[in-house]
Amino acid sequence: MRLVKQLGAVLVVAVPGSIAVQALHAWGHSFVLTLVVGVAIAALMIGTYRWVVHQTEHRHPRAIRSTGARSALARGAAGGVLLMTAVMGIIATFGGYRVEGWGSPSAAIGFLGLTAVVVASEELIFRGIVQRLLEERVGTWIALAVTAALFGAVHLVNPHATLWGAFAVAIEAGGMLGAAYVATRSLWLPMGLHFGWNVAVGGVFGTEVSGNEASKGLLDGATSGSTLFTGGTFGPEGSIIAVLACTIITVALLRLAHQRGHIVRRREVRPATTPTSASPAPATV
Repeated sequence: MRLVKQLGAVLVVAVPGSIAVQALHAWGHSFVLTLVVGVAIAALMIGTYRWVVHQTEHRHPRAIRSTGARSALARGAAGGVLLMTAVMGIIATFGGYRVEGWGSPSAAIGFLGLTAVVVASEELIFRGIVQRLLEERVGTWIALAVTAALFGAVHLVNPHATLWGAFAVAIEAGGMLGAAYVATRSLWLPMGLHFGWNVAVGGVFGTEVSGNEASKGLLDGATSGSTLFTGGTFGPEGSIIAVLACTIITVALLRLAHQRGHIVRRREVRPATTPTSASPAPATV
């Protein structure tokens, strides 16, 4: 019931909030308002998550505590932007991406608000609830694999989604962001990584984000060439370059998690033993 209650509480805020911010962004008359509303809804989701975890588990959630939040978010966002910049740089070097002109700085500002809502909802649901609660039952490895698969499958509903694109997102975001949570036992770093990655893809380079239409970013960019190399209509997240880069980072984060002792082993279920005349009952203390 913890899973149901926590998902329900977050979704009550996430669903109407996402619809409202998407409508504001599509309206296009006030990108600053889109940013402000998006950040406010993201903060409300985080507050709701804190409240429902406290109500259902009778404790304050360590994964979203305020201590170190700003620095972790900043490090994650910077890392996400640098990672995507490196990926786009490789694609551009081999002719798969070109800049056709300047984009729209005001639209890029609105995109920040839209991204804040998407990141908060996805990280709270997939890492903060599903992966965390599943890990308690089956251990880190199975929880990480299942959550990554679910995360990829959810992206199949996007307009230009493909099976390869969903697989790529499962490896990149599901694996890398899940590993970031395991390594730090905090949601702030994966939130920052997710935010920086999406902002770079859509808000800076102006390309498609996970199969959605290309966003108006700081640059008016376009991809061309091999779909496997550029990601095609799914966007750079469907590029083999992005998959390989995120796989390397995922492995590094999981090694760090192992060194820190953060890997949860699957619980062993032992059959109960019944005392017999040949084996005396255990003493009671």
